[in-house]
Amino acid sequence: MGNGESKDGARTQHAQGLPGADELPADSRFGNADSPLFVLVAGEASGDLLGADLISGLRGIFPDATFAGIGGPRMAALGMQTWHPASKLSVMGLVEVLRHLPELLALRRDVRRRVMQQRPAVFIGIDAPDFNLGLEAKLKQAGIRTVHYVSPSIWAWREKRAEKIGRSADRVLCLFPMEPPIYARHAVDARFVGHPLAEAFAEHPDQAAARRALQLPADAPLLALLPGSRLGEIRRLGADFLAAAALLKQQIPQLHIVAPMADAACRGAFAQLHADAALGASLHIIDGNAHAAMVAADAVLLASGTAALEAMLAKRPMVVAYRVAPLTYFLVKAFGLLRTSVYSLPNILSARQPPPVPELMQAACTPAALAKALLPMLRARAMPAELLAEFLRLHETLRADAAHSAAAAVAELARAAPAPAAPAD
Repeated sequence: MGNGESKDGARTQHAQGLPGADELPADSRFGNADSPLFVLVAGEASGDLLGADLISGLRGIFPDATFAGIGGPRMAALGMQTWHPASKLSVMGLVEVLRHLPELLALRRDVRRRVMQQRPAVFIGIDAPDFNLGLEAKLKQAGIRTVHYVSPSIWAWREKRAEKIGRSADRVLCLFPMEPPIYARHAVDARFVGHPLAEAFAEHPDQAAARRALQLPADAPLLALLPGSRLGEIRRLGADFLAAAALLKQQIPQLHIVAPMADAACRGAFAQLHADAALGASLHIIDGNAHAAMVAADAVLLASGTAALEAMLAKRPMVVAYRVAPLTYFLVKAFGLLRTSVYSLPNILSARQPPPVPELMQAACTPAALAKALLPMLRARAMPAELLAEFLRLHETLRADAAHSAAAAVAELARAAPAPAAPAD
């Protein structure tokens, strides 16, 4: 994307012959009411999706707006001038971050320099809190309006962090309705804008259509396995997930299993584990299509994370499992770092007792325990009425037309009187 070409062939604004960020007219550069400049910084595919939706929403309000910053192919395809590709921010794990730290710091300095020079109407940091929050703090101090889109999980980890986020962002855009009240306790302006995934799933997904689309058996019991989207998760959970499926296959001989993999590396690692599981042709490893795989399934076994929210929106019974390094788990427990007694988003959003979704974490995450929890779901092959009603209720609470709600919250800030610039340190 740095050469003006996105991964899917879409051209960036600069490649289309439109002005680059350093060449923008002065009125656009400094946030003219009719043609404001918005700078967005997004990392990973999820941030690219949110950024693209936000650009579309802002274009509906400001047809002549211009966009620049860090993003992926979807944002570039909508005309945003990409200073750097989003992949530069997609660094996971302590060792990887340390190895790339000089490059990341140089990248942040470059973005800060450009933003300070061009003074956009609003700077929007999309997720990537380790990169964006420090940058937002410097920009806010200089009088540039800042928005942080996607609140870190302050409801699970260190609520006091809300104060620090408030020092970085003029406004926080939240995906979950329980988040703004937490920020309000710390005098931080936070808005619930809805979760984009709530718009991506139908209220009553079509299981038969999903099976046809994925060429899966129409009538067989079907289990979806989602051990995670990163290699570390595949290595920690993949073998136990496959062993649980093998135990279930003994109980339900006609069982089929579908395992959507995030990328080629995950598929390769999972396929190696499959060689030891002896599931044969009943296991269908597919590329992507996780949403369709969940809709197609009768039950879902998944790693804790966004996938649990997706399975809830797909209206499928699930078992959530996870395992971290023993030392990490000990430190989290010993220092009381985790504020919640449940881990998966459906249970956190529901707040019902007992929690609607079984969670098997750490030592409890064994093949036998996973199989035992899944067996009644696969035999029933239907959602319990009470669970379905709860999932439908939660789906509705997350619907707020996220793209338009987020754009309206940013536009409101863009139209506000500019804050006085504080002396830069």
